[in-house]
Amino acid sequence: MSYTPVKIVDFQETHVAVLEHRGDPALIDHSVRTFITWRRSVGLSPGISATFNIFYGHPTTTAPENFRLDLCAATEHTIAPNDAGIVARLIPGGRCAVLRHTGSDEGLAAAASYLCRDWLPQSGEERRDFPLYCQRVHFFPEVPATAAITDIFLPLQ
Repeated sequence: MSYTPVKIVDFQETHVAVLEHRGDPALIDHSVRTFITWRRSVGLSPGISATFNIFYGHPTTTAPENFRLDLCAATEHTIAPNDAGIVARLIPGGRCAVLRHTGSDEGLAAAASYLCRDWLPQSGEERRDFPLYCQRVHFFPEVPATAAITDIFLPLQ
């Protein structure tokens, strides 16, 4: 598998509205539907609000009951109490290695593994204490799954 060259960027601190998915990865679609419904209700469409996911574990190596994933939409607005369970959080600013993945989510895990297991040890960089996250630049259904673009961020010291 080949990837675009990894870039080092200064990621700007980003306030996000978060739906915390906790539990079986097989139920992520339910969380995604809840998140999309909430986004639409408050006018935070992906066209005006960047979409992020924060990964706390790998869906195939983390026990289902321990799996965690945050679904996020960038916003500077106050998050009002809501039935969807959306809360305000912050993706901290700082140096990050970024790998661009083009294609369906099926290849996302391999791209993230490459960044963490192959690129990082050879780079001379050190990982910062924040989970791996991604920005969904273009995603299904706005584009075909094979044309999806996802930037994977690895926080660095």
